[in-house]
Amino acid sequence: MTLASLTPLAIMLPFLGAAVAFLLIRHRRAQQTVSISVLTATLILEILLLAEVWNGGTLAVQLGGWTPPWGLVLVVDQFSALMLVVSTAVGLAVLLYATGQGAADGDVEGPVSIFHPTYLILMAGVSNAFLSGDLFNLYVGFEILLTASYVLMTLGGTGPRIRAGVTYVVVSVVSSILFLIAIGMVYGATGTINLADLALKLGQLDQGTQTVLHLMLLIAFGIKAAVFPLSFWLPDSYPTAPAPVTAVFAGLLTKVGVYAMVRTETLLFPGDTLNSFLMIVALLTMVVGILGAIAQTDIKRLLSFTLVSHIGYMVFGLAMSSVLGLAAAVYYVVHHIIVQTSLFLVAGLIERRGGSTAIDRLGGLAKLAPLLGIVFFIPAMNLAGIPPFSGFLGKLGLLQAGSAMGTPLAWVLVGASVAVSLMTLLAIARVWNRVFWRSPQEAENPDPVLLEGLDESCRAGKSQPGSRTKTGQRPAKLMFGSAIGLVALGLSLTVFAGPLMRFADLAAEDMLERRPYIGAVLGESGLTVLDELDEVAAANDQGQSDQQSQADQQGQQDAAAGTGQ
Repeated sequence: MTLASLTPLAIMLPFLGAAVAFLLIRHRRAQQTVSISVLTATLILEILLLAEVWNGGTLAVQLGGWTPPWGLVLVVDQFSALMLVVSTAVGLAVLLYATGQGAADGDVEGPVSIFHPTYLILMAGVSNAFLSGDLFNLYVGFEILLTASYVLMTLGGTGPRIRAGVTYVVVSVVSSILFLIAIGMVYGATGTINLADLALKLGQLDQGTQTVLHLMLLIAFGIKAAVFPLSFWLPDSYPTAPAPVTAVFAGLLTKVGVYAMVRTETLLFPGDTLNSFLMIVALLTMVVGILGAIAQTDIKRLLSFTLVSHIGYMVFGLAMSSVLGLAAAVYYVVHHIIVQTSLFLVAGLIERRGGSTAIDRLGGLAKLAPLLGIVFFIPAMNLAGIPPFSGFLGKLGLLQAGSAMGTPLAWVLVGASVAVSLMTLLAIARVWNRVFWRSPQEAENPDPVLLEGLDESCRAGKSQPGSRTKTGQRPAKLMFGSAIGLVALGLSLTVFAGPLMRFADLAAEDMLERRPYIGAVLGESGLTVLDELDEVAAANDQGQSDQQSQADQQGQQDAAAGTGQ
């Protein structure tokens, strides 16, 4: 048995864990043990897969013994393996945080019997989306994670959560319908939905049909990735959910949409057909998102708008269709998953310590909870792109790729990237100054829980990060520990930036070349067809170039004859 044959376990382990966790409905600690153990085992498997593709290239597993392009196929290349490892590592950290919060609150946020199985199903859907080798299985992965997210978002059954959940469900259903329609159109035009097979057949369609299919898929994935103007739903949906749910949504769900966009642009529709359109979308996403963030008075909503804004950086890297730009986008996706999740977890800690996430109700947390201040400050500066953090390194790679591209639109994006980074720093600095630096008495509408914590701290003569919260309980050490672990993981992206960027370069080269992916799925027959198509395309390009040269020469001759007369 080879390691590649174990690839389906990245999906099946969370599913089996969800079933076992549901059977342990009356045994809270057993459920927690099963959930944490399953995600830990899944993470170990995915790390082994990452090492395998790093050394040996793309892996493909045919399910059910069907010959490609028939049947289901799971594909692990550098990009999908990296996304699997990062998503499961972040998911495990959030699960530990949720376990600590449940123990501290007595599971008042929702029955643990519902949370743990649903959370594992969510992680199975994410893994399925990253491994899918055909469009319909990708659709199934989206539906699995979205169905689980509906349940997680409405845990507790409060009015705001139900209202936000309704908006989220409606938008998700619309995007899923568009995706399903696009799948039907693709199958009708090509007779296949296998991604590797589509990479060969879509290029044989006329340009108008290609453009329609291309736009349909981009719109469906753009809603899921929350790019402008399809991001209107996110700031109102995410902040109402419990802190662990908001964190995993912000870190992972939009990145599944970005992953699907990357596959669409690099494998199915290579070239620069819609690059200018994507650059404009990236520009608007960055600018509108950060302007929304600056206007917010609640930490969770501010972070939700910065989430939208920084999706624009990833789309910018994708739109350049260059190894340098795509590699920077891959690195930035990894950075953003970890840092954005960290900040939402810290926002949950702020809410527990200060009683609220409203900026006008908070103050003095740097004194009352210095550890909390440090845990917020590091990922906040990372998000803002302050050197030498990974946020700076990722943005620097994007700026280098944009300047190397050299087009007017690319230079506009370079300037916008710098401006948005500065505005992100402004928004983050505003949170730090108001929530951590000023005294609680200076808050416009101080929360009674915060003032009570201040009185207790003064009486004790010292600051206690573990002092009472609005529930009358101490924040669990496991909550702080998991948040600190994610912050440390974010710092490791700076420490190991060199190897990670080299890996991102390899991933970008393979995705833009397409041969490793197509060869792993279809074998030599697929590569032969690809070579033939490349020869035809090169001949067509040469013919167009010759025609243009002849037209230019004829124009020069006509101009000379006219001058002579």
